[in-house]
Amino acid sequence: MRLSSIVLSDEDATARLGAQLAPGLQTGDIICLEGPLGAGKTTCARGLIKAFCGAREVPSPTFTLVETYQSDNAALWHFDLYRLERPRDVYELGFEDALGDGICLIEWPQRIEGLLPPERLRLVFHIPQGGGRRIDIEGPEIWRQRLAATGLI
Repeated sequence: MRLSSIVLSDEDATARLGAQLAPGLQTGDIICLEGPLGAGKTTCARGLIKAFCGAREVPSPTFTLVETYQSDNAALWHFDLYRLERPRDVYELGFEDALGDGICLIEWPQRIEGLLPPERLRLVFHIPQGGGRRIDIEGPEIWRQRLAATGLI
C-alpha cells in the first residue's frame, strides 16, 4: 500500500530523508530501498545510518554485501544485494541474525523478494525526466502511524 510520495530536489534532501527515518526504527524493522542505479538508494542509506548510530564514515557494502552498525538500542545491518548471485546466498551474510535481533536496511531487495516478510517498509526511488528524485513510500498500515511520528507523512 502506498503511504506517501515525496519529491526530493537533490542529494542532500535524499540524505535528510534517510536521517528522518532513523529515530523511529525498532528492532525487527526491514527497510527496503528499490530503484535504478544512481537513484539515491545509497545516499538515503548513508543519511539513515549516520543519524541512527552517529557513524562518520559509511562505506557502501557493494563489494562486502553487508556492513553492520551498532547504536545504543540495536544493530543495523546494511545489505547491498546488487551482486548477490542466488537468493539463498543471503543467509551466508548473517541475514537470519539480522532478521532476529537487528534492523535490516536492504538495497536491491528484489534479489531476495521471496525471503522477505510482508511487514517491510519499501522506499521505491524514481528518477523523473525533469530531474530530482521521487520516492514512493509503501508498506502495511502499521507503518502509517510510525511514519507520521517522524513527520514523513
